[in-house]
Amino acid sequence: MLSGGRRRLFDVWRRVFDLSWPVMVEQFLRTLMRTTDIVVTALFSPAAVAAVGLADLYARLPLRIGLGLGSGVIALSSQDTGSGATTNRDEAVTQAVLLGAVTGVPFVLFGFLFGQLAIDILGAESEVARMGGLYLAIIFATTPARHVALVAARSIQGAGDTRTPMYVNVVSNGLNIVGTVVLGLGLGPVPELHIIGVGIATAFGNVFSALVLVAAIWSSWTPAGFVRPRQWTITRQLLAISAPRIAEGMVATALEFPFNSILLFFGTEVNAAYQIGRRVYQQLTGPLSRGYRTGTSIIVGQTLGEGDPAGARYNGWAAAALGVVTVGSLGGFLFISAEWLVSLFTDDPETLSYAAGFARAYALAAPVTALYIVLAGALTSGSDTKTPFIARVSGMAVGMLGVSAIGGIYLGYGVPAVYASIVVYYVWATAYVTVGFYRGSWIERTQSMMDERGSTPSED
Repeated sequence: MLSGGRRRLFDVWRRVFDLSWPVMVEQFLRTLMRTTDIVVTALFSPAAVAAVGLADLYARLPLRIGLGLGSGVIALSSQDTGSGATTNRDEAVTQAVLLGAVTGVPFVLFGFLFGQLAIDILGAESEVARMGGLYLAIIFATTPARHVALVAARSIQGAGDTRTPMYVNVVSNGLNIVGTVVLGLGLGPVPELHIIGVGIATAFGNVFSALVLVAAIWSSWTPAGFVRPRQWTITRQLLAISAPRIAEGMVATALEFPFNSILLFFGTEVNAAYQIGRRVYQQLTGPLSRGYRTGTSIIVGQTLGEGDPAGARYNGWAAAALGVVTVGSLGGFLFISAEWLVSLFTDDPETLSYAAGFARAYALAAPVTALYIVLAGALTSGSDTKTPFIARVSGMAVGMLGVSAIGGIYLGYGVPAVYASIVVYYVWATAYVTVGFYRGSWIERTQSMMDERGSTPSED
């Protein structure tokens, strides 16, 4: 027989996992799709790989906006689902989808007008700039659809349905992978379109996901729905929650440039080793961490909406414990198997040695990273995206940049200091987020925002 405390803990774990596993499947296939793009373009030429890689630096910018708006809508959607304020929830969903579509339009224009120039100013050779510009123009043309797909998925998830977005995105990513291979390589009667074919496959996947998810919300398939927007209060709250999340992603992307410069200071092999070590870590643990973040956001947000702040606090800590146990265990496996796992990506002895070091650094940080990601998701559902923003940006600045630059270059400790910088970054960010979650100001903030938009459940 389980004690009451254990039963409660396992009940939360079961609920978190039930909501999280569809997101894990979806994230795994999304990562596999990006890997397929690299594998196929590598068959064309090194220039094609460079073109896609440089274009993807710009593609992260609209992704950050879509994820930011998604954070705002999953907070409001989960809270209003818990409180039973379904009209407010559906208005938040409608407004978020519209904002996603509108904010994607400038990227469409940028891609067509400045795509090649954007790649060229990074110092790319003329052929790389030409191919990268074409690829960027194609994928940016569907930025409104990409935003809508991200926001619609989070809207549905916030209402408690994580399976519908999984079904849609599994099909979308599958079609994307097939399209990349067929259009890129010109299989069967299809002409060989090279990098253009890879871009078209990605663009098709974006449009497909957006149309099907919008149709699912429009129909009675999902709990969420569309209504005529009427409340500016909801618009303002959506933007207030989303803005720090968008800024977090933008600043983090910007800080990756100087960090990569530090890596290049130690040599091309070190930079390549970092990319490999990070890819191994993300492929192994990323789907679980992102799934837990979404599941925790839903549960904590809905519990807050039900008017149970103590329960929301408990659910957040319980979900964090689940993340630490499972992701931490994978970190242990990664630490032990680092050489073998990175050898799947390279056989160069020097790169292999450094890559194993980076993989082990990420493995050591895995438990605290899981704690950070899960608690950041809980804070997001509590309408607090400023704390994760400060945690991540300060952690990257002090840890990844500060420790690697001062310890690695100025003090002469070399690459081991860069390994340490990764661990310091996540320990710093986790400590900041943990203190923010413990203090609980997010509970009062959520209650105030629910009162303001009329979503607080009545006491009748």
